[in-house]
Amino acid sequence: MIKFEIITILPNIFDSFLKESLIARAIKKKIIKINIHNLRDWTNDRHKTVDDRPFGGGLGMVLKIEPIYKAVKDIKKKGGKVILFSPRGKQFNQKIAYQLSKEKQLIFICGRYEGVDERVAKKIADMEISIGDFVLMGGELPAMMAIETISRLVPKVIAKDQLLKERITKEKGFIEYVQYTRPEIFSPKKGVNWKVPKILLSGKHKDIGEWKEKHGESIGK
Repeated sequence: MIKFEIITILPNIFDSFLKESLIARAIKKKIIKINIHNLRDWTNDRHKTVDDRPFGGGLGMVLKIEPIYKAVKDIKKKGGKVILFSPRGKQFNQKIAYQLSKEKQLIFICGRYEGVDERVAKKIADMEISIGDFVLMGGELPAMMAIETISRLVPKVIAKDQLLKERITKEKGFIEYVQYTRPEIFSPKKGVNWKVPKILLSGKHKDIGEWKEKHGESIGK
C-alpha cells in the first residue's frame, strides 16, 4: 500500500476527490491510503496562524516554516518522501510518477498565498515539483493530479494490470497510443466520412502492435 499524506490549509477541497471514481475504489480496497492534514493543527496561537509577511518586503503572505516542520515531523515515517509543490520545482512527468509509485509514503506540502518559506524547500522537502510553467493559487490541485498519476501506476488500482505493462517502461516513461472505437465510419454531415484506420480492423495483432508503436507518443521520458 502507498500512503499519501497531504498537508494543506484547505482540507475540504479534497472532499469530492476522495469519494469519486477509481481513487475512492482504491481507497476502499486498501490499495492506497490518503490522509488529509490541516496545517493549522500544528499552530499554537488562538488564531491558528500559518502565514506572515515576507522579510525584505513584498506583496502577499508566506506560509511559515514552523507549523510545516512540526507537521512533517509528526507525519513522516522512516523512508517517507516529502514533496513540495512549487512553480520553481522540477517539471512533473510520467517518469517521476513511476519512480514515486514505488514509495511507501509520500508527504505532499500544498503551498498557498505568495509561497512557502524557502527553508521548507531547502531543509525539509526531498523534492520540489512543478506541474507546469504557470502559477496556481495553491498546491492542492497539483497534489490531486500527482495522486491520480501515481495511483494509476499502482497495481490493482485500474483493475487491468496489463495496461501498465503495455504502456510504461523505465526507459520510455509512458506510451500514449491513439485510440478509436465504434462506429467504424462517422459521418457528421453528408459527403463527410471519418474512418477508423483499416489496420485496426484487420485482426492482425502483430501489425496492429507495430502500427500503435509507430503512432504512439512517449510522454515523460
